[in-house]
Amino acid sequence: MPSDQFWSRFSNALGATGLRLVGKLNAPIYRLSGGRVGGKLGKAPILLLTTTGRKSGQPRTAPVLYLADGDRFVVINTNAGNDKTPAWSLNLRANPEAEVEIGRRRVPVRSRLAEGEERADLWRRSMEQYEGWDFYESKLDREVGVFVLEPR
Repeated sequence: MPSDQFWSRFSNALGATGLRLVGKLNAPIYRLSGGRVGGKLGKAPILLLTTTGRKSGQPRTAPVLYLADGDRFVVINTNAGNDKTPAWSLNLRANPEAEVEIGRRRVPVRSRLAEGEERADLWRRSMEQYEGWDFYESKLDREVGVFVLEPR
């Protein structure tokens, strides 16, 4: 079974609450190892995304698959096909200023939603890295956001 299908089934079994728990465990392990552990899912790299909580105002960190696009980072809010929109994307919509951590490097970023041809191109390129995106999108009734994180 390809790793993308395994992850899809695993994430379905966990549900949104289980995914949050895995994320909370992944972030400290990622930081301790400089991204060597918890830094990839199949061919897709993982970054730590720190946003400002839209309700709490506190920093919130989540591991997120990403596509490197020059000096930009592209993240997709499928939440592994769970109905709930991931908190990090709601936080980015409320406050687009964030920080990404790749390995031991930290980069302040500003986010925006990709649209039109740019979104289609970034989606296609993300699919080349991680085939689970289409499966996740097929399970959702909401629009999947493709966020571009640009260094500040």
